Amino acid sequence: MPITDDDRKWMRLALEEAERALVSSDVPIGAIAVQRGEIIGRGYNRREADHDPTAHAEMIAMREAAAALNRWRLDKVTLYCTLEPCAMCAGAMVLARLPRLVYGATDPKAGAAGSVFDLTRHHRLNHRVQVEGGLYAEQSAKLIREFFRKLRDS
Repeated sequence: MPITDDDRKWMRLALEEAERALVSSDVPIGAIAVQRGEIIGRGYNRREADHDPTAHAEMIAMREAAAALNRWRLDKVTLYCTLEPCAMCAGAMVLARLPRLVYGATDPKAGAAGSVFDLTRHHRLNHRVQVEGGLYAEQSAKLIREFFRKLRDS
């Protein structure tokens, strides 16, 4: 499915979520869950703030979406996130039956939606997620690069 103007709109909002992570010194990654043109979940990395290894932007957005829908199946939801998901998040997407993922920058160290490995479309799993990568990739990567540069400089 080609990238649409709506996809661009939602990804810009995911970038805004990513910037919110900076307040708590978390890696700036943001996510937005959308169904039928409405945001039903949003999140940004909160691992440091919550002292929780599972507090990734994608997980938080999917939890909010599940709560809003009052069900665990996210079978009509598109998730927008600024960085390619890790194995935990990609696995949760498959288990939630998420139909579509749109992400910004690839993660060459831990990406699990095509770069290091691909849980989202693995042939042995019972569900596959349609993946669109690279939307606002440079903006997403720049946020992360600047975060780590500042961290090294301090």
